[in-house]
Amino acid sequence: MPGKLILVLQIMFLLFLSALVCGCQQRTIVLMDVPSEKNLAAISGAVTQDKTLSAVAQIDLVTKQGYQQVKAAIVIKKPSYLRLELLPVIGTPDFFLTATPVVMNIFIPSQGAFYSGKPTGANLAQFLPLNFSIEDIVVILSGAYPTLQEKEVSSKSYRESNLLRIEMKTKSGSSQIIWIGEKNRLSKYIRNDESGKEIYSVRYEDYEQESIIAGKITIKMADGVTSISVKYSGLKIETAVDLSIFELPVQEGIKTILLD
Repeated sequence: MPGKLILVLQIMFLLFLSALVCGCQQRTIVLMDVPSEKNLAAISGAVTQDKTLSAVAQIDLVTKQGYQQVKAAIVIKKPSYLRLELLPVIGTPDFFLTATPVVMNIFIPSQGAFYSGKPTGANLAQFLPLNFSIEDIVVILSGAYPTLQEKEVSSKSYRESNLLRIEMKTKSGSSQIIWIGEKNRLSKYIRNDESGKEIYSVRYEDYEQESIIAGKITIKMADGVTSISVKYSGLKIETAVDLSIFELPVQEGIKTILLD
């Protein structure tokens, strides 16, 4: 009889120990069926290439020079079409930016200056404190995330509280981490360089009940200072064929300043 009791106690102890170990390791259980980048883009509520997103946006910008808040009209279309007009409290806009996969144009009426060049991060950084390509900006502002550009990407995922955390890494070492919450909505995204150092992060917040796009998107650079937060109002997603809204012709008498 005592032997049977000892055996029962041993079994109970082993079951308890097993449950304890499982509980401790729950955060690091790797899931092998990680969705592909294409599927992830779909479930995160990404706007497809046949759609155009337009909205009025409150933009909060923080740099080493200080804080600035502006309103802007934004129109975007994948892969890399963008129109941005800063809206003053009174009067007409004094900053226009349009971009296509081929060219980026910027017009500042008060300066009588018209700039034109390739839609690169370096050219955009001359006007906004973010060294992103137009394509990456369009993807982020459409509620998705830029994908890793290398062909071979290893992935793993696990549950982290009520979020699904997905880690992706290329052979060169560059990586990204994505957190997906309820209703397959993006919650956060981090991009790291080849050495594993964070470049920037994006937080997606304020989803309306049926919206597939975050109402507020905040980009934070790894310098710990620079950030840009975009809060949408009057957001519309429509099928669009006419791309003329992404053109910005030079006004008569205005000289074009080449950026390249």
